Amino acid sequence: MEENETERIHSVTRFRSTVWKDFGFYKRDGELDKTMAICKHCRTEVRYTGSTTNMSQHLKRHHSTVVQSPETSASSATPTTSREPRIPHFFQAPLASNSARANSITDALSFFLCKGIQPYNITANEGFKYLLEVLEPRYSIPDRRVFSDRIVPALYEKVKVDVLSSMGRAQRVSITVDGWTSCATDSYITVTAHYVNEEWDMQSHVLQTRVFNESHTGVNLAALLQDVLREWNLGEKKPALVTDNARNMLVAGAGAEITPHVRCVAHTLNLASQKALKVDRVSELLVKVRKVVAYFHKSPQAAEVLREIQSQLRLPNHKLIHDVCTRWNSSVDMLERFWEQHPALLNAMLSRRIRRGEGLLAVNEDDMTLIQEIIKLMSPVKVATTLLSEEKSPTISMIAPIQAKLHKHFSEDNTDLPIIADMKQRFRQDFFDRYLDLQELLYNASGLDPRFKDLAFLDVDSRDLIFMKITSEVVKMNEQTGDSAALYEGEADEGGSDGSPSRERRDDDASPSPKKKTAMDQLFGEFITTRTPLKTMREKAKDEILKYRERDSLELGGDVLQWWKGQVDLPLLSALAKDYLSIPATSVSSERVFSSAGNIVTAQRSLLHPDHVDQLIFLKKNLKKTHLG
Repeated sequence: MEENETERIHSVTRFRSTVWKDFGFYKRDGELDKTMAICKHCRTEVRYTGSTTNMSQHLKRHHSTVVQSPETSASSATPTTSREPRIPHFFQAPLASNSARANSITDALSFFLCKGIQPYNITANEGFKYLLEVLEPRYSIPDRRVFSDRIVPALYEKVKVDVLSSMGRAQRVSITVDGWTSCATDSYITVTAHYVNEEWDMQSHVLQTRVFNESHTGVNLAALLQDVLREWNLGEKKPALVTDNARNMLVAGAGAEITPHVRCVAHTLNLASQKALKVDRVSELLVKVRKVVAYFHKSPQAAEVLREIQSQLRLPNHKLIHDVCTRWNSSVDMLERFWEQHPALLNAMLSRRIRRGEGLLAVNEDDMTLIQEIIKLMSPVKVATTLLSEEKSPTISMIAPIQAKLHKHFSEDNTDLPIIADMKQRFRQDFFDRYLDLQELLYNASGLDPRFKDLAFLDVDSRDLIFMKITSEVVKMNEQTGDSAALYEGEADEGGSDGSPSRERRDDDASPSPKKKTAMDQLFGEFITTRTPLKTMREKAKDEILKYRERDSLELGGDVLQWWKGQVDLPLLSALAKDYLSIPATSVSSERVFSSAGNIVTAQRSLLHPDHVDQLIFLKKNLKKTHLG
């Protein structure tokens, strides 16, 4: 029955189009019914009006994997047929530069250049041009000068307006500053802003990365900071400053009159750790280990022997780590890996396949004991440094708990080796003295962090004292905003600070006599309930602090800012917490710009104007897709 049905579709041979291989007609009353073409694959009826367009579209949509498209068939046709112009050739006209499609591609290309800090001359790269030609043959890539001189500067101005507007709504804005040198030996200063927005999200913006060819004196840096505050309207935002411990940065903060000026805790840990590792006996040990590591890095044969022995001893197939002089934790990493691979190293250095191996056996048992003690001593510092680097937005509320942890860890112990005792002393002297003038600020910040609000690292009296100071800060903050004055004025009419009537105070102050009662007062006064007297600002602050201290602490992995967002019944304390939590503990965010920025500056030193570097780095950190178009 199915064969008879198929035979009813009659093929047409006199039509030239290839679609007739897949279509035919039914016969009606002995004649072909040419009103409907019948698909030979699915028996769908397609209206035929003398054109094959409907049939071609049907084949593309429903049978593209079964049949050859008309275009493909045409390409395999006879030479005479293939030389005939095809319809797609008539639709390859270039896109108009102001068309929606061209503008969309140009915007996407601008986004690619900025977010990847790509060199402008990539637009002339042969491979890149071919990629865009395949994706959109009709698009013509603008010259790189169009991007560098017009499109990117326009984006910069547009995004800058948004950043200024966002920071203008912030309660407080802190800035981190770092100086760096590109691979091309150009000197730059990067300034990054940090603040908590209305939704209690931490925001960070790279404000500028400017060439700084002047001497890096504190006076010159202070002038630069003052220019930053003026250009970005930060003078009224109670700016806090976070920098490294360099003397010129400390002078710059004082010269620019920015307070508080917090020293980057990651940099401080680095300095103190380097001091501890410079104990003579420890320095000698590091030289020995460094020599062994360098040998296995430089000798392919030695590295191969080590891998074989690692497999035999079932040790992790880890490479040895060579330390970097500017990163103290790399020295600890080197010692940890050396300790882990010591059995394999010892066997490898005794192997006959390694020349001079015995000459590397200077690391003896006493050295291995010392290595273990050094690792044990410095591990908490390494953990703290790693935490600060990995934390999305570490705030100064973390500094006091870190201090307390390290103070206990580095305290004197009669069981310590003399060398370890010396290391502890050097670390304590360098680390803890750097925050003496900011200790109250750090304690207050920790008290306003729901993870550390119990202040378990302080005694009970000190905890109460900290919250008394926080109470005073709440009062002072509201006096500055004018809220407190309005409350006190109301209290003068309705009640005293202890809730009692303040009639005596009004008499003593010779206040004007009460106004004459109006007709409304005389008629309805007895129906009006007297309102409870308002509390003073200090009483309100005390009530909020009492509620805050009674609540459960936030888990250590919790989101501090979102926790505060939910405390709608603590408006006064929330405002003060936002002030403190806007100050970062490190300047790491500014340092993270260096690696990507250094590459672009080096690659395009002869092509980039310094303003271009500033714009590209600014847009990398601040540009969003919503800014396009």
